[in-house]
Amino acid sequence: MESNQISEYQDPSVEKVLTKKDLNKMVWRSLLLQSSFNYERMQGGGWTYGLIPGLKKIHKNDHDLSMALNDHLQFFNTHPFLVTFIQGITLAMEENKESRDTIRGIKVATMGPLGGIGDALFWLTLLPITAGIGAALASQGNIAGPILFLVAFNIVHFGLRFGLMHYGYNTGTNAIVTLKENTKKISRAASIVGLTVIGALVASYINFTLTLNVKAGDITFNLQEGVLDAIMPKLLPLLYTFFCFWMLKKGKSPLLLILITVLVGVLGRLVGVV
Repeated sequence: MESNQISEYQDPSVEKVLTKKDLNKMVWRSLLLQSSFNYERMQGGGWTYGLIPGLKKIHKNDHDLSMALNDHLQFFNTHPFLVTFIQGITLAMEENKESRDTIRGIKVATMGPLGGIGDALFWLTLLPITAGIGAALASQGNIAGPILFLVAFNIVHFGLRFGLMHYGYNTGTNAIVTLKENTKKISRAASIVGLTVIGALVASYINFTLTLNVKAGDITFNLQEGVLDAIMPKLLPLLYTFFCFWMLKKGKSPLLLILITVLVGVLGRLVGVV
C-alpha cells in the first residue's frame, strides 16, 4: 500500500465486500440521480445517494466513510442513463482503497465523454426510433403504440443501467482505456443514425403545406404542387424545422416555439393559405 493512501485512510485494508445484489441495489438508487439537482453541485447529491450502500460496506471506519461521502458530494454531472458505468468503476476503486485524488480524477475524466455519448445514443438515436414506431402505430388508433414505445425504450435503458454497473465494477479502471479509444467512434455513429432518423421523422410527421393558388395570365396553379414540391418535396417542413432549431440556438423557449407553431397553423387556416 502506498504511503499517500495510508495517510488518507485510517483503515487501509483491502477487502472485496460488494456482491451482485449490492450493485443491483445501487442501480435502482441511480434512478434518483437528478432528484436534488442544483446549479452548485449539479447531480452531486443524487450521485452520492446512489453510492451510499456500497460506501458503507467498504468503509467500516467512520473517518474513512465521512471522507468518501464528502468527496462524492462535490460537483458531478453526466448522462443519467450511463451513470452506472462510472459508479461501477468508482466502487471498484473505493474497494481497492485507491487514492482520493485518483478516484476524483477518474470521475472527472469519465463524466464528460459519457454525457456526450449518452445524448447521441439516447436522445438522437433510441428515442426518435422508438417514439417514431410508437407514434406510427398510435396514429392508426393502435393502443399498442405507446406501450411498444415504453417497453422498447426501457429494455435498452435498464439493460444498459444494469449491464454497465457490473461491467464497470468488474473491469475497474481498465474500462477507461476502452472508453477513451471508442468514445469518438460511438458518438459519431450514434449521431449519424440519430440524425438520419430525425430527417425521416421531419418528412413523415411534420405536415406543413400551402393551399395558395397563384394565377399567371390565364393559368392558375397551386404554389405547393407547382413550385415548392418541384424544388424539393417536404421543403416547408424542413425549413420550419431549421427555423425552430435556429430559435432554440438563439436561446428561445420551447414554449415560445409551440405558441408560434399554433399561431402559424390557426392564422394560416383562417387566411386560407395553409
